[in-house]
Amino acid sequence: MSGKWFTVGKIVNTHGLRGELKVLSQTDFGDIRFAVGNKLVMIHEEHGTKLEIEIAGSREHKGNYILKLKGYNDINEVEKYKGWLLKVAEEQLGKLDEGEYYFHEIIGCRVVTDEGEELGTISEILRPGANDVWVVDRPKGKGSQVLIPVIDEVLLKVDIAAKTVTVHLMEGLI
Repeated sequence: MSGKWFTVGKIVNTHGLRGELKVLSQTDFGDIRFAVGNKLVMIHEEHGTKLEIEIAGSREHKGNYILKLKGYNDINEVEKYKGWLLKVAEEQLGKLDEGEYYFHEIIGCRVVTDEGEELGTISEILRPGANDVWVVDRPKGKGSQVLIPVIDEVLLKVDIAAKTVTVHLMEGLI
C-alpha cells in the first residue's frame, strides 16, 4: 500500500457496553467506508500507532456512525481508541463521476472570481444541510473568511490539476 492515507472518520466516543464506537464521519461515502466487511486503518496521530480493523456492524445514528469492530466485544477493549482517526489508503478511494471531488482535492485550491479577483484559499468544507459550503481564507489584510455555497449559480469551474476554483460572487456573499 502507498504511504498516502486519507481520513474518513474520527472516533469520538464509545457507545453502549458491547464495544461499539461512535464515529464522526469525514467522508461523503459513509455508507461505503463503514460498510460491514470493509477494512480501515485506525491511526493515533500523536504516537503514529496504526491498527488495521474490519467493520463487523455499522449504522447511522444522529449524524454519526456507530461501528462494531470485528474481534472487539466489550467497552473496555475499545475505550482506549477514543480520538483515533479512521483512514483509507489512496488505492481504496475509487473513481468519482464528473463534477464530484474528494475533500482533499478541494482543500488548498485557490479561489478566483469570474472577474479575475483572487479571493483566497479553501481551508475547510462545511456540511450544514442542503449543500456544502467551502470556507475560503482571505490573504492577510483582505478581510475575514468567505463562505462559498456549492451551488451551480456560484461555482463555475473546478480545475483540480491547477488547484483553482472559479466562482461567481452573488450579491451579499462578501
